[in-house]
Amino acid sequence: LQNVRIDPSSMSFSMWKDIPVPFYMSVYIFEVLNPKETLQGAKPVLNQRGPYVYREFRYKTNITFHDNDTVSFLEYRQLFFQPDMSNGSEEEYIVVPNILMMGAAVMMENLPNFVKLLLSGALAGLKQEAFMNRTVGEILWGYEDPLLDTINTIVPGLMPFKGKFGLFVEFNNSNSGLFTVYTGRKNISRAHMVDSWNGLKKVNYWRSRECNMINGTTGEMWPPFMSPTSLEFYSPDACRSMTLVYEQSRRCGGVPTYRFVAPKTLFANGTDYPPNEGFCPCMQSGIQNISTCRLS
Repeated sequence: LQNVRIDPSSMSFSMWKDIPVPFYMSVYIFEVLNPKETLQGAKPVLNQRGPYVYREFRYKTNITFHDNDTVSFLEYRQLFFQPDMSNGSEEEYIVVPNILMMGAAVMMENLPNFVKLLLSGALAGLKQEAFMNRTVGEILWGYEDPLLDTINTIVPGLMPFKGKFGLFVEFNNSNSGLFTVYTGRKNISRAHMVDSWNGLKKVNYWRSRECNMINGTTGEMWPPFMSPTSLEFYSPDACRSMTLVYEQSRRCGGVPTYRFVAPKTLFANGTDYPPNEGFCPCMQSGIQNISTCRLS
């Protein structure tokens, strides 16, 4: 039990601080094969590209122990492209929707008319098109776009990006927020359970109390002696708590293990799974809109 607790004197502390277990992120991108026809009203023809695989390294800093059996830390991550595990390179080009332009158009809806006119003029002057042909690296990790500078000049703070725009532009070399978790030194059953995230006991992104709850651990370790039912963790990337369900028991190198998987209801919409109604407005099951937290 000594090695389960978060304790600088334990053998497992260095493993908790700098996680040696490899994490991988696989990215798939859907390219549009008929962009011109789509603009004329045709149904988009899509082709899945990828996966583009990245190895993720995690390490904790600013580790501070508190008197109430908790410890606070910032966990940073670094991602490195894995060519041998990927189906394609970061240098290949893909035609995708112009996310920046479309995002700006959506954000303009509630702005005063004179601001809409200014931004509309900027879109026309910069000759922005509905589709763009960019490399995988640019789409994921960012590219410079004069439209972003123009938007930030006309409406400062409208877009949560500066300098470059990309799906994961602020993801690499970033931290996941200030976690405070229980060490388990006083109560082993609470080890690794989250006490707060960024000082919050719950978030306010969603429409129900249950959906805003911060449950479980950070998703890396759990308390010992748990029954094989479910595992809960809070994901800052998804802005919500998640639950994995028990699937089966196995043995790995002679050690008994439990396998947990994501249930079909995890990203189901409120119609298919009423408890998820708090995450709405919803789209089709399998997709979750996280713009309320990622773009706030």
